[in-house]
Amino acid sequence: MPLKSTLRRWRLMMVLLALVPAGTVPGFSAQGQRKVLRAGASVVDITPRTFPVSSNGGMSDRSVGKAHDPLNARGLVLDNGSVRIAIVVSDSCMIPRDIIDDARKKASRSTGIPAGNMLMSATHTHTAVTVGGVFQSEPEAAYREYLKDRMAQAVIEAASRLEPARVGWAVGNNARQVFNRRWFMRPGFEYTDPFDAGTDRVRMNPPRGSSKLLAPAGPIDPEVPVLSVQARDGRPLALLANYSLHYVGGVAPGGLSADYFGEFARQVAQRVGAGEVEPPFVGVMSNGTSADINNVNFFEPGVRRQPFEQIRRVAADVADSAVQAYRRVEYHDWVPLASSQSEIELGVRLPSRADLKRARKILEASGPGPYRERRAIYARETVLLTEYPARVPVRLQAIRIGDLGIVSTPCETFVETGLAIKKESPLRPTFVIELANGYNGYLPTARQHELGGYETWRARSSYLAVEAEAEVRRILIRLLHDVAGN
Repeated sequence: MPLKSTLRRWRLMMVLLALVPAGTVPGFSAQGQRKVLRAGASVVDITPRTFPVSSNGGMSDRSVGKAHDPLNARGLVLDNGSVRIAIVVSDSCMIPRDIIDDARKKASRSTGIPAGNMLMSATHTHTAVTVGGVFQSEPEAAYREYLKDRMAQAVIEAASRLEPARVGWAVGNNARQVFNRRWFMRPGFEYTDPFDAGTDRVRMNPPRGSSKLLAPAGPIDPEVPVLSVQARDGRPLALLANYSLHYVGGVAPGGLSADYFGEFARQVAQRVGAGEVEPPFVGVMSNGTSADINNVNFFEPGVRRQPFEQIRRVAADVADSAVQAYRRVEYHDWVPLASSQSEIELGVRLPSRADLKRARKILEASGPGPYRERRAIYARETVLLTEYPARVPVRLQAIRIGDLGIVSTPCETFVETGLAIKKESPLRPTFVIELANGYNGYLPTARQHELGGYETWRARSSYLAVEAEAEVRRILIRLLHDVAGN
């Protein structure tokens, strides 16, 4: 190109830049200096130091005396020079809000990161330590204190490792490991419920390969979106993935396990060639919207597996899908960051006087427990729910990382909700991370409430009002628009 032409173009560019308000050029500060994105990641062991401990994840409490594999809190901190955010994903079934609030406050005091810019979630492994009362498991008081300190430490350590970095995102796909677990059954199938109401129209986890199976009562979400974080020299720092799979299971009795979430973290590190990097690479699998999803293919008869075998199989397959997306990531040396949260109140489905009278009669006939019969287990839940207020506080959150959006709910959230949020989100792609910043049980849609089934049965694991899902979805979409600047 002729020199004069080049000079003319250069002068024109300078004139145009002069017309742009200071600080609005992406990647440059108000003083015209190039902005720097920094990132740090950490893995903090949250395996209990003493055994035995209570492990929830079912309707009966289990006392366990060992850990099959470590439980961890995995942290990621991003800092673009003006905004810092932190994400922590912990190997726990669910984490009550008071634990997370204390962890966020402690981490904020040590790092200066605003508590409102921290998202802390549970993976929902069903073989973790009980930290919230549900069904017949009661919290381990000493472990609760330990967990909040370790979750805070995950933020503190990640913040201490901040270094110049680049980030990018992409979406993978894996429909092989997710199946809707709520089923319509053929005429003649007898639905039962612990309240003897006789109103259910779907069955959760029906017999595999049964001739009575008709069709799933909801969709799946096969997306495996990933956020990749690298040092400026291309060294892998972290990979945060999201997948809508409840958990896998198949752990030997009597042990704790991070389930496939922990195994994914190990396998994805191998696949991206990050086994020997320093500081250590951090792989993270967050739980998407999986309230009605599991890893059981009900269309086919079951296959017997050795303990932990299915976990390894699923983790390997999903890690392959995540790495396929990882290889398509386009990186950015700087991106806008934003976080917004909203405190709302949602109604509670409190038991009536008649409900309470029936429950007490069942418990009187059943004795002091622990209980094996579902009617007695839910009768106990009914009595315990009388201590709940008519409305409960719920925290919802949205985070922006460049064009990537992340929203969180403190509930076990249905796939329908996740798909609807992704469809209306102004950011692409969008993660929906459930069981974050607290625990408020299942969040069925109004349609799924009409169908009934386990996820709708009133208990401390499912107590929000029928209209709660619509309000949560509305607020989360609004928060996405807030962080997107719309």
